[in-house]
Amino acid sequence: MTSTRSEQDAVANSSLAEIRDVDIDDVLAYLHADLKRLPDYLDLYRRYLRQRWDVYELDFTTDAVDWQQRMTQEERDAFIAISSGFHHGERQVEIELPVFMLGGSEELKIYMSSQIEDEARHTIFFDRFYREVVGMPGTTVEEVLDASYPYIGETFVGPFGLLACQADELRRDPEDPAARVRYGTTYFLWIEGVLALSVMKITLSYCRNRGFLPGYYTGFTATCRDEARHVQGGMRFLRDSVRSDPALLLEIHETLRTILSMNGAVSRRLALESLGWTPEEVRRLMIRQLSMKLSDVGIDIPPDIQEQIQKIEPELAGG
Repeated sequence: MTSTRSEQDAVANSSLAEIRDVDIDDVLAYLHADLKRLPDYLDLYRRYLRQRWDVYELDFTTDAVDWQQRMTQEERDAFIAISSGFHHGERQVEIELPVFMLGGSEELKIYMSSQIEDEARHTIFFDRFYREVVGMPGTTVEEVLDASYPYIGETFVGPFGLLACQADELRRDPEDPAARVRYGTTYFLWIEGVLALSVMKITLSYCRNRGFLPGYYTGFTATCRDEARHVQGGMRFLRDSVRSDPALLLEIHETLRTILSMNGAVSRRLALESLGWTPEEVRRLMIRQLSMKLSDVGIDIPPDIQEQIQKIEPELAGG
């Protein structure tokens, strides 16, 4: 996954109208290009100000035709199944991240305010897609969320249930460094760094290869560019935390053990073959996303976790 400097510049500087022509692989390469040096929080905040986009500028007219007339029922079912966790994940972190923000430095608080606004925008992106393209019922954001909830699998309930418990820990003491690292590992490393980016790669490559859903492709590619800031900011937090107190590395290890133990505990499988992905391809994608984050940031993990990573099951939910 490599790209030229000009391709990375195109990702960084494209308007919403222009980002429709950007390849998802270039966005993922853009994300990883900065992981070794990790921009500081105010750099990321300045980038947010340049890259903000208006979710109400998206046009879903062609998407509705594609959905109703060009996509098969199998494709629609798989697309909804893999996207619904993302829909609910955006809403969950929109309301939980303020708790994480409370215990950070002033620079982190300023940056996190931008991520919270991003998460709200992404929630509206999915709300519009489900209303205007999928045709889910509901007149309020909550009603549309309720309508998409039955499509969610256990891979959403597991990591996001864990994240909700960790958010409750932070509510009791927002400045507890161990609790902050546990939350950061679940959210920034696993949910954003592995699950979300894998969902983006799968759905956006499907849209690009088939020429379907241009409004979704545009908005979700812009969302992925936002995620680049989120993952870089989150990985900087984890790296700085471990540098400040090396004992916190054990919190990362224990949280990963818990997450990886839950992986694969599902009662239904996503039929992603209709979107052009085999289970083995999804498994390799997830392993690659996790391994790249750990390697680029320099987070060492013991052999037992390495073995767990190699046994990752190809089940997904986003956030």
